[in-house]
Amino acid sequence: MLLVLCVDLDDDLGRKTGMDTPVIGRDAVEEAAVALATADPEDSDVNVLFEGLHIQTEIDDEDVEVAAVTGVDGKDVAANRKVGEEVDTVLASISASDDVRAIVVTDGAQDESVVPVIRSRVYIDGVQRVVVRQAQDLESMYYTIKQVLDDPETRGTILVPLGILLLIYPLAIIADQLGLPGAVFGITSGLLGLYILGRGLGVERALDSAIDRLRSVFYAGRVTLITSVVAAALLLIGGLEGVQSLEAAQTSRGTLGALEVLAALVIGAVRWFAAAGITSSLGRVTDEYLAGEFEWHYLNAPFYVVAISAVLYGMSAYFLDLVTLSFLAATLTGGTILGLVSTLAFAVVESRVRKNRPPA
Repeated sequence: MLLVLCVDLDDDLGRKTGMDTPVIGRDAVEEAAVALATADPEDSDVNVLFEGLHIQTEIDDEDVEVAAVTGVDGKDVAANRKVGEEVDTVLASISASDDVRAIVVTDGAQDESVVPVIRSRVYIDGVQRVVVRQAQDLESMYYTIKQVLDDPETRGTILVPLGILLLIYPLAIIADQLGLPGAVFGITSGLLGLYILGRGLGVERALDSAIDRLRSVFYAGRVTLITSVVAAALLLIGGLEGVQSLEAAQTSRGTLGALEVLAALVIGAVRWFAAAGITSSLGRVTDEYLAGEFEWHYLNAPFYVVAISAVLYGMSAYFLDLVTLSFLAATLTGGTILGLVSTLAFAVVESRVRKNRPPA
């Protein structure tokens, strides 16, 4: 048996005529079509019902049944579910011994979104779209645009560049008022270039991921958030101190070689960089302890920072002739010993803690 299913996804038939659905049988569908045409002659679902009757009339080599099923107005998921329930009702009214196939009749692309729901219940021979000829392309274009605007990925790809282009005229007016008429195209092309480059490199995904991590750190009450801000400030201060140290060295010593420039920058910044490293590492250790994932070797980090800073300070001071070779040897030796001692000490402590830890 062939079943001609007329689909009215937004339930114009039920809402405008008050008829109960599903409507099964030629006479009932014809009555429903006349009732809907009387209630709203401009409704495209009238064409769907009459097209279903037309298909039934045209096919005379097998048994054909026609039925109309409806959904719910304005709710896509609920509408699809209701259509599925009504298709089940229609199939239940047909003899189960027959091999039922269906032809789905709709009035446009939007109603065709329910086809997978129908296909899950009955084999579909084909889909017939029937709309007013003058409106077919317009309706398809409207639904395509609607789908594009509903998709966040496509919406960002199309609307952002379009919005930037539409800003050219207002930016030109503002620039003209400010006496900068030539800046408009530079700003616009720069924005488009940055957007295209960001899309190509996937910067938006990296930004979303970074914002999610920052949000989770902020609401989780992690000490790392505070120590990271403090460390960033210390790094900034250290950079400024390094520049000032370089300027002072150039004033007192005149022209400097590349190695001396580097040494002047390091000797001015190393104390602040060391403080930033210690602050950041202690924040990380605190978070690991509060999360119950603390390991003793994590405490090596601040000692390593101090050791490396001492070595860098000694080398920089020596290259600037501020200390003797003996001082450099002492800092190199002290830094090495500090790193080794901290590593061995915390390794021993961690080993003993694990031995004394009761089995899980």
